[in-house]
Amino acid sequence: MDLPRGRDRGTGDRAAESTSGARAADATELARRLGAIAAGDRDAFTEFYDMTCARVFGLSSRILRNPALAEEVSQEVYLQVWTSAAREYDPALASPIGWLLTLTQRRSVDRVRSEQSASDRNHAYGASQLGREHDVVADEVGQRLDEQQVVDCLDTLTDTQREAIALAYYGGHTYREVAELLGSGLPAIKTRIRDGLIRLKNCLGVGSDG
Repeated sequence: MDLPRGRDRGTGDRAAESTSGARAADATELARRLGAIAAGDRDAFTEFYDMTCARVFGLSSRILRNPALAEEVSQEVYLQVWTSAAREYDPALASPIGWLLTLTQRRSVDRVRSEQSASDRNHAYGASQLGREHDVVADEVGQRLDEQQVVDCLDTLTDTQREAIALAYYGGHTYREVAELLGSGLPAIKTRIRDGLIRLKNCLGVGSDG
């Protein structure tokens, strides 16, 4: 079955206008639409897409730093939602937006690794053929490796920590907005993010908060 489509615009074009709808989206409504998607409801899929595409495209863009790649990853994520929601989504383990962002983060990380492998192959060939380009390419590879280390360290967090941090730092939400989106109290969200950031800092080797 083909992936249902919304209106004839790409994820990037629609991201800005769907932001307000995504922020106002209630987790219960998203969960209800996921249930309908699992039953093959194309209208529910379009509604779910409209309510969440800004989050998905935004997170993927921040990780990949490339709008075209982020667009591709976003479409892959929604294809996975359409084909696998019935098997893969468990409301006991994550909120709908948390599950969706986890899919996005993982696919974006995979794409970073794939792009890095291609860059490494091109670098190895280019360095042997055009030695004077080595320094420029090496600097770029070094930057990408730093970015990859960050996204790799995200995998060391618990699902709840990664979910909150993705919304706050990749999604650009305030702590209060994160609390509303995840249906948790503000103190709990602050603690979750603080503990997650300490864990990230330790993973990145930049110390801890003591």
